[in-house]
Amino acid sequence: FKLTYPSGTATAHLINSFHTPQGAKLAKKQVRVLGKFFSLSFLWSFFQWFFTGGDNCGFSNFPTFGLKAYQYKFYFDFSATYVGVGMICPYIINISVLLGGILSWGIMWPLIETKKGDWFPADVESSSMHGLQAYKVFIAVAIILGDGLYNFCKVLSRTLSGLFVQLRGTSSRASFTVEEDPTASPYSPKQSYDDQRRTRFFLKDQIPTWFAMGGYIIIAATSTALLPHMFHQLRWYYILVIYICAPVLAFCNAYGAGLTDWSLASTYGKLAIFTIGAWAGSEHGGMLAGPAACGVMMNIVSTASDLTQDFKTGYLTLSSPRSMLISQVIGTAMGCVVSPCVFWLFYNAFDDLGLPNSEYPAPFATVYRSMAKLGVEGVASLPRECLVLCYAFFGVAILVNIVKDSLPSRWERFVPLPMAMAIPFFLGPYFAIDMCVGSLVLFVWERVDAAKAGAFGTAVASGLICG
Repeated sequence: FKLTYPSGTATAHLINSFHTPQGAKLAKKQVRVLGKFFSLSFLWSFFQWFFTGGDNCGFSNFPTFGLKAYQYKFYFDFSATYVGVGMICPYIINISVLLGGILSWGIMWPLIETKKGDWFPADVESSSMHGLQAYKVFIAVAIILGDGLYNFCKVLSRTLSGLFVQLRGTSSRASFTVEEDPTASPYSPKQSYDDQRRTRFFLKDQIPTWFAMGGYIIIAATSTALLPHMFHQLRWYYILVIYICAPVLAFCNAYGAGLTDWSLASTYGKLAIFTIGAWAGSEHGGMLAGPAACGVMMNIVSTASDLTQDFKTGYLTLSSPRSMLISQVIGTAMGCVVSPCVFWLFYNAFDDLGLPNSEYPAPFATVYRSMAKLGVEGVASLPRECLVLCYAFFGVAILVNIVKDSLPSRWERFVPLPMAMAIPFFLGPYFAIDMCVGSLVLFVWERVDAAKAGAFGTAVASGLICG
């Protein structure tokens, strides 16, 4: 289908550029810069550790803008990680996150707090889903669902129209008679020497269809047999239904990612949460079955788009698809060992892992659990006016996307992104301030020396994050 896969293409150009004398020279300098900022970030974190006497103490909890602002999570927490993330993320992402924090923690939550005893009971804890926490989580869920639904419909419509054009073009090519010259047709432009060479290399090591089909069936059978023993609420027929439906969704996701560079795996995962959660119901463990099914669906659908994007990189860099698949299998096998070990390390090192006010709050865990609760229990469990606000923000998320897509490209980049605005609704704006500091550093650097900022900005950011 000659899909673009912008990230895969960009990665290929980056890899190819390293194999020139200028590219190799620049790469060495980038590694040196990364090492320097890695060391600085590591030493800064080590220095901070000496001034942390316990929870809510030290540089990371310094009330930069005053105690009242600190109470509503407006402070700079001196995190080199989030400053680095801010340098990598586009400006509009960082500004969107900050706007979301100001709207929620600066305006909405203080106003809703005044309704304590009216909209929700006055004696519930701040972390209870029957109090203020419900507004924080479910309004964020509504924004994420509105943004996800809009982009899902947009990408799906582009996928279907693109497929229609491609297939119509294929049928037109197939209808040539022997006398006609197919190379003269606009549907079959003559390939350049580079593309001919790439195609020859790529097709030389094709992965057999029997291997792909057989592998999928074996993995599906293994998952269907083993997962119900890990999650008793997840029945074997739920998993089987997911594996039967997933290839169609995986194809749509891979095709959509090729057109738009946007993987909608999380949206398909949310679909699984609602579907399987509602199917299981509250009496049969739908609260656990939904998120577990989401994990199965997301892995299938995201792997499809990621692997196809990697094949695009491989095609452009004259790499063997078999070598790439074997590398992916080795990496996945390592991940099966490394990932649980890393999780166990975090689980044992931090007693409050995943809790809202902890160092590692795992924000999307709260979102997905809340979606499962909504799918299983319905909207009756929400506090007063919460559903009305959810509807309003769901509609606003869709409206913002429509406005963004209808504006000319020079104005479109100034419209905030609803998905980014939703994250600080339950986390707070403290990390947004760090990210905006990263943006400011990069902005000033680009004005002073644009060439160096372009060459070394990502290396500096990576060093800050890794350290």
